[in-house]
Amino acid sequence: MPNPSPDQGKIQAMQTNVQQTANSSGFLTAAFYKFVDLPDYENRKPPLLAFCEAHQVKGLILLAREGINSTIAGKASDVHAVLDYLKQDTVFSDLQHKESFSHKAPFYRMKVRLKKEIVTMGLSDISPTQMAGTYVKPEQWNDLIQDPSVVLIDTRNDYEVEIGTFKGAINPNIKTFSELPEWLQKSRDLIQKNGQQTKLAMFCTGGIRCEKSTAYLRSQGFDQVFHLEGGILKYLEQVAPQKSLWDGQCFVFDERVSVGHGLEPGLHQLCRSCRDPLPDGALDSPLYEVGVSCPRCFDHTTEEQKNSARERQRQWLLAHAKQQQHVGAQPPNKKPVTLLPMNAPVLYSFRRCPYAMRARLGLMASGIPCELREVALKDKPPQLLEASPKGTVPVLVLPDQVIEESMQIMMWALQKNDPQSWLPTQPEVQQRALQIVEQCDGAFKFNLDRYKYPNRYDIVDGLSHRDAACEFLIQLDAQLQQYRFLIDDQWRWLDAAVAPFVRQFAKTDREWFKQQSWNALKQWLVDFESSDRLARVMASYKPWQMGQRQVVFAG
Repeated sequence: MPNPSPDQGKIQAMQTNVQQTANSSGFLTAAFYKFVDLPDYENRKPPLLAFCEAHQVKGLILLAREGINSTIAGKASDVHAVLDYLKQDTVFSDLQHKESFSHKAPFYRMKVRLKKEIVTMGLSDISPTQMAGTYVKPEQWNDLIQDPSVVLIDTRNDYEVEIGTFKGAINPNIKTFSELPEWLQKSRDLIQKNGQQTKLAMFCTGGIRCEKSTAYLRSQGFDQVFHLEGGILKYLEQVAPQKSLWDGQCFVFDERVSVGHGLEPGLHQLCRSCRDPLPDGALDSPLYEVGVSCPRCFDHTTEEQKNSARERQRQWLLAHAKQQQHVGAQPPNKKPVTLLPMNAPVLYSFRRCPYAMRARLGLMASGIPCELREVALKDKPPQLLEASPKGTVPVLVLPDQVIEESMQIMMWALQKNDPQSWLPTQPEVQQRALQIVEQCDGAFKFNLDRYKYPNRYDIVDGLSHRDAACEFLIQLDAQLQQYRFLIDDQWRWLDAAVAPFVRQFAKTDREWFKQQSWNALKQWLVDFESSDRLARVMASYKPWQMGQRQVVFAG
């Protein structure tokens, strides 16, 4: 194997130093993004936030229909756990990220936000996945931008360009990325020579703005458009300082403020008011007040806002003096978070519905974790109706199918996993159990509904239907005199499938039910109603709404 070149050797040494920093500091920062169609991006927020919080990872993740954009930080093993979690999903299996290390925590909180765009340009018809310009790798970037026919454009905001950029780059002097399309339209003479299209090279911090800006330029008829793959950060990571055409530092959106070659943290400080890097000479300016204002933002905040910032700074100093964490501290005795795997089943349920109870009992017995979404029957969420237009619960949404019947949900779960042996091994016993459920869901449920809700069916009372329903209960009582449970001496799926309906019947007129001579049935029902399994499946939850934290339902 040939010896590495001097430049390669220096890069390897730099990467070794970075790794040693990681081992001593423990704070790994990972930046990543990907443009990919995510029609279900809203559903992804709760499990992703829960996973990050469980691993004490902090930072910001943006989710939109067009993809994901993020910078997160924490212990190396925890950050890699989040990356591995994302890559379980096929749409993120090739997700690439950039790593750097620091001695202090880059972020104090973990946020997952839903956005219209993962980088805001304000144009809905731009598709980087289909129209982005030509990628140029960091090691080839110098050759491109030194070509006299190339126009080099920095797509970042003015305060970012101020502390560092590539030599010869044009600064559009924009305050936000959404201003770039207007600047490009006004600057056609600048980016075209003699009315002819030129080669346009775009760059940004991590590559995301470049993909969108080059896609925009291509939509405007420019066909020779290039951008720096991996952005400035990848260039600073891979290109040796003595070969670099980068001048200054690169602003980053975390507590490091800026980084240089090898992604080593720079010396820039952040204004805690406007969150921009402090301009040169700011510390000597009368307009600078730590935690309150800087020359850049002094005229843009009211005295009330400044006083609020002063109080925030005072609280921070008090916490710092006591060696306490003021921002982002975890509450004491926080319960451990139960995590769901990627693409976990989603169960739409209603707490009191016996069919939904049946489904929850089956899922709980199987031990298959799922996300529980409690449904308000008078205000059914559109996500339920999209999955199952009939809109009745329970509904189990799987990655490859939707199951809309309670018995099918129960059988799906138990056939996947049956640790409590709820499924009988003898085919004839299983067949007999299915016949009993058919009676329960047929004639018994028909009469139960009319006994419990006579007004709904426009009848005077439901007593005749109560008497008709008793035929089924007498049959169950006889079975329970023979065995401890409905089909043998072990609680099985049949007991779980029938018990919610018997319970509903008994609760309609509890005193009348107590007077009946079905002693075996009544004891069986008492055992069910006092059981831990019923208590667990009857936990109360608020109706589900899009974006709320997941409710994990697990055995």
